[in-house]
Formats: sequence, structure tokens, C-alpha cells
Amino acid sequence: MKSAVVENHKNVIKDIKEPELSNRKGAIVQVYGCGLCGSDIVKLRTGKAKDGTVLGHEIVGKIVEINSDTDFKVNDDIVSSHHIPCFNCEYCKNEHYSMCEHFKTTNIFPGGFSEYIFLSEEHLKNVAYKIPENMTYEEISFYEPLGCIVRAVKRADLNKNSTVLVIGLGSIGYLSGQAFNAIYGCKTFGCDLIEERINLACNAGIDAFNSSDFEKSEQFIKEKTNNMGVDAVFMTSGSDKAIELALKTVRNGGKIIVFASTPNNKGYGNNEIYYRELTVFGSYSPAPVDLKTSFELLQTGKIKVKDISTVYSLDDVQQAFDDTVSNKIFKAYIKIKE
Repeated sequence: MKSAVVENHKNVIKDIKEPELSNRKGAIVQVYGCGLCGSDIVKLRTGKAKDGTVLGHEIVGKIVEINSDTDFKVNDDIVSSHHIPCFNCEYCKNEHYSMCEHFKTTNIFPGGFSEYIFLSEEHLKNVAYKIPENMTYEEISFYEPLGCIVRAVKRADLNKNSTVLVIGLGSIGYLSGQAFNAIYGCKTFGCDLIEERINLACNAGIDAFNSSDFEKSEQFIKEKTNNMGVDAVFMTSGSDKAIELALKTVRNGGKIIVFASTPNNKGYGNNEIYYRELTVFGSYSPAPVDLKTSFELLQTGKIKVKDISTVYSLDDVQQAFDDTVSNKIFKAYIKIKE
């Protein structure tokens, strides 16, 4: 089968062996398409994805073979996430599911940028859903990334009608701004340097502005919040400078949710956290319950994802990576089955 295989920090199209069901519980899924996640780009550029790896996990497809105790059957169109916690370890008992060792070892095989994948029985039982008839494949492919966001939004544990600033309005920022509105009824602000993203966010009900001038950005937020600052800042930007903006715009006693890595691994000043009683915490991947909420938000249309993806063929998957990195597109979807 055709797959995009990592070689020397690039995706190279190769023919590799199709996964087989054999006597295993699970399913063989023909992949319709797979969204391109920012983590795929990080893994490729940093070398975390070793040669021979097939990336991609935001998968949509059709079951073509199955051996399962679930209600899924051949020809079902499904969407699935790629990790499952054990639910029994100390991490899971404390609801830190993405720290679970089992969570880290489970995955789809070989990867979503392939014509076929193997999906285990655990996936089918915990993180797979039939695709709603009212959604396109491109739209439902946001199921997993939105699940990550739902997890972070829930962990923020905000009061109703709180104020939130989303720093970075790429696809994650765009989704998270809507999620804060949908889950908490927040007044959500957003900022970016790219006007197209700012306009898109405004159309989705996010009060967005250009953050190229930090002083004006701080003044904008203070004017909108009775000179207080926002209750929470959601960090989707991978820029070290964004940390400075977060500290300028969050109120004393507020929260900063870290949802992106930064190049120089800089942190938040100890004294800022101490004297201002700030809460700074990270959020990484979703639990099945968060994915369930994500599915419901997409199915009901409370989160809008229509027409925000650029579609590429599998042969052009490396171009999709390059265009994403250079900000030529908003979100890439790799169409694998014509």
C-alpha cells in the first residue's frame, strides 16, 4: 500500500506492507483522509520521528475487515483517536491520562498517512465513533485535536462568563476560542500577527486583534476588562515572546494554560507567579471522555470547522507540511482515498 514514510526529515511516498488483522481483535480501516497536526511537524523537524515512521493520527476512514465485540461492522465510516489510557494506574486515577504509560504506547498502525491502518479493539471500544451523516470527512477530522482542546478547557475550570485571551489563532486557537465560548460561555479574545486568521476568528465570535504591538495589546485587554486583565490566557503560540504577552494580559490571581512548546524552552518568572498568585499549568492530550465531548460539539455544530481545511493528496503530503510551516494555509487535510 502507499504510505508517507519519514526519511531524513522528509515524507517520502513508498509502497509498504498492508497491516493484517490475522487473529487479533480490532479492525483494518481504509483511510479516507487524515488531518495534519502541529505535533507531526515538530516530530519531523526535530527528528523525534525516526526514519521509517509513518506520521498522521487525525484519521477518518472505513472499516474493511473486523474482529470485534463492538457494534462496529464492515463498511462503517468511522473517526478515531490514537491513544487509550489504562484507567488503572496512578496517573489515570489522578486524571492525568496522557501521562499513563499505556496511553503512550498505544497507537494506530502504521500511521494515518497511509492507505490502510490497523485499529485495535481498545480503540474501537473507547475512542472510535461512526461519522455523523451531517458532517464531511474534513470536518469530522477535527475530532481528535478538538478533544485535546476540550481537555485543556475543562482543566482550566473557569466560572461562567469568564474572560479568556487566546494567544495564537491558528487552527488550535480558532477551535479553542470557540470551545471556551461553548463550554463556559466565556467572553473570548484572541490575537495573532496574521490578518486572515484574525478575521476568521472574528467571524467565529472571537474578539480578535493584531498583537504585533505588546503595549497596545495590553491596553486593549485592560480596556475590555475594567483594567483587570483576563481571567485566563490560553497559549497556543509556539513563540517565546508570547510568554511576555501572557504575563502582561492575565489578571492577578489568573490562570495561564500552556498548550504549545517553545523553541528555547523558556518559562514563567517565579516571582511573577508568587507575588501575583498566578496558576500556570499545561495540558497535552485528551481522555476518552474529552473526545466524547468533542464529538458532540462537532456533531451539533457548536464548534464551526466548515471550509477551513486545505486538501492535499497523499502524493503531496510533504508540500502540505511545508505550506503549513510557512503559514501559506490554515489547516491541511490529506485526502488519501479519492
